Amino acid sequence: MTSTEAPPVAYLDHAATSPVRPEVIEAMAPFAAERFGNASGSHRMARDARVAVEEARERVAHVLGADPTEIVFTSGGTESDNLAVLGTLADRARSGETIGAVCSAIEHAAVLEPMRAAACGAAAVLGVGAVTLDEVGVSPDGVIDLDRLAEVLGTQTVLVSVMTANNEVGTIQPIQSVADVVRRYAPVAALHTDAVQAAPYVDLAALTGACDLVSVSAHKLGGPKGVGALVVRAPNQLLPLLRGGGQEHERRSGTHDVAGIVGLAAALRVANATRAAEVSRVGALRDRLADALRCAVPNTVETASRSAVLPGHSHLRFAAVEQEELLVLLDRGGVCASAGSACASGAIEPSHVLVAMGVSPDDAGSAIRFSLGHTSTEAEVDQAVDVVANAVARLRR
Repeated sequence: MTSTEAPPVAYLDHAATSPVRPEVIEAMAPFAAERFGNASGSHRMARDARVAVEEARERVAHVLGADPTEIVFTSGGTESDNLAVLGTLADRARSGETIGAVCSAIEHAAVLEPMRAAACGAAAVLGVGAVTLDEVGVSPDGVIDLDRLAEVLGTQTVLVSVMTANNEVGTIQPIQSVADVVRRYAPVAALHTDAVQAAPYVDLAALTGACDLVSVSAHKLGGPKGVGALVVRAPNQLLPLLRGGGQEHERRSGTHDVAGIVGLAAALRVANATRAAEVSRVGALRDRLADALRCAVPNTVETASRSAVLPGHSHLRFAAVEQEELLVLLDRGGVCASAGSACASGAIEPSHVLVAMGVSPDDAGSAIRFSLGHTSTEAEVDQAVDVVANAVARLRR
């Protein structure tokens, strides 16, 4: 490679979005061309689109362990989470009463923000006296504190949300144990789980079967961006955020993205069929990456135990290195990865996930998330090790 040529790309940011699978592209293609009908119409082109949507609904329901009538198609994980949170709180609202919501302290912002909004003033919109919110802490490995969860639950609790696996560090939560605690101490509460990050690697039908509401998003598992689904198990109800056309049994109005919905179903099908092999293959690549980096880069710390996280996640902290500077050098070397914190109003704030896990702000500022997926290769891992080692050494000098 000459000095003017760009380095090959080692894409290690599958937790942000994963490349679309060939099988998904093939399944979607007809609906971007000759099969363009609106599924809400009545003529033959519309009927063809509607059949495609309903067939996709059946496939999605099968993978998620739900009845087809319990599947609500959305624009992605953020909408699914917002619909689960605000739709449930609005449905459970009673005039003048106080209702309670509970979540883990490491939830995605798509859960945390609507819950906090409800607790900080949206109660008037929901038609209740107040909404209380308890954010339950986690262990240093990022696992929810079940004893604390039991303490904050009560008869007024109407919604609990605990993600299946964390999007930053990859920690898998004990969802069945969470469900057992919720059923015992808050029997009227609906249990929601954001399964967006977990979908490529866990059997959602088995792991989230005890949950009333389950969010998934296509683009995390090799599907298209802009489409997702929410499981709403009977007899749970929710009030819609979007009103108008009455689609999705009046739970989510809007013209169906037929191609996207077909793509979501195809992505879930392929991920489900290849899961066992991919868990083994991707997990081995993740271990190769983490082991090599810990060997090549002194003072490198894994944020959470590998035994407790998704096989594609490697969340590392490089002492005495600023993550933003490191990411710039990684990008120049062709390595795509993510930071463990977000920018807000021009200021870099420590990740709320790492803070909840007890990581200091300085350590949190040195964190990088490497996430592997269905296209990851040994060559990408080896390239990343070389680039990261050189970049960290340069920054430390």
